[in-house]
Amino acid sequence: MIEVSVRSDRTTVTGHSGYDQPGRDVVCAGVTALCQTLVGSIESLTEDAIEYEISPGRADIQYGNLSERSKTLVDSFFIGICMIADEFPDYVRTA
Repeated sequence: MIEVSVRSDRTTVTGHSGYDQPGRDVVCAGVTALCQTLVGSIESLTEDAIEYEISPGRADIQYGNLSERSKTLVDSFFIGICMIADEFPDYVRTA
């Protein structure tokens, strides 16, 4: 089960979906792509400072005062995660 938490100061993603074997798990791949896109978008499209660590089974993205643009990017990330969770409720949970 992948658990996703979006808070005012951080976003965390933990776990593996277990939907399929590593390398074939479309649920993990989708969540990973959204995490990497969130980090890349905030770094490329804003001047906001973030700290992050992404490793197998974990993503921790920390931020302080986000600009409106970054808040929109985080909201978009969360919408994408919710769409995956709606499609695969046994594999992704938002907290």
